[in-house]
Amino acid sequence: MEETMAAEELPDRSPYRRPDGSGWPVPPPDGYTVDDFFTLDLPPHTELIDGSLDFVSPQRAFHTLSMCLLEQGLRQHLPNGLRVRREMAMVLGRRNVPEPDVIVVMAEAVKSQRQNRYQAADVLLAVEIVSPDSEDRDRDTKPHKYAAAGIKHFWLVEMTGERDRPMVITYELDPVNKTYVSTGVHHDRLKLSAPYDIDIDLTAIDEL
Repeated sequence: MEETMAAEELPDRSPYRRPDGSGWPVPPPDGYTVDDFFTLDLPPHTELIDGSLDFVSPQRAFHTLSMCLLEQGLRQHLPNGLRVRREMAMVLGRRNVPEPDVIVVMAEAVKSQRQNRYQAADVLLAVEIVSPDSEDRDRDTKPHKYAAAGIKHFWLVEMTGERDRPMVITYELDPVNKTYVSTGVHHDRLKLSAPYDIDIDLTAIDEL
């Protein structure tokens, strides 16, 4: 995508044009909303966090391969009422639309092949793979927002060890305090009974 976005690419009704008609749109005084976000022509994987646009840098191979490994593993014993999606927008509220690396959603939330977002209430699990350009967001900002939105399960994936393999830290929601409680740290094998029976060989990333 072009590094700059011409004003005519924005809808005519947008109040956020620059006076000279060049560059990125000027954000509104209170930040962007969900409605703005899905109207703007933005680079792939842009996120809306607290009304601000967050852009994604080129990802390392570890990030892509970890997504593939976890997506495949989550699909292996997936119950009929659930679906796995990767890199899909998730609406948390009026000013927050993050894009988790992988999510597990309720099957009834899947409406069509043209769908471009899911609501937080439809998400059972959100997975974030830590990237150098988004460490604070992945480790702190997003987990707090996911917990506040009531998402029951969260995984944080870090690259560790001499072979740069994934370490998965699993969390479950404390519904009273709306915070996550760690349920384990997994290095070579991710074997869980919640949110459903899951068994993933994390060392298999070497073969992808």
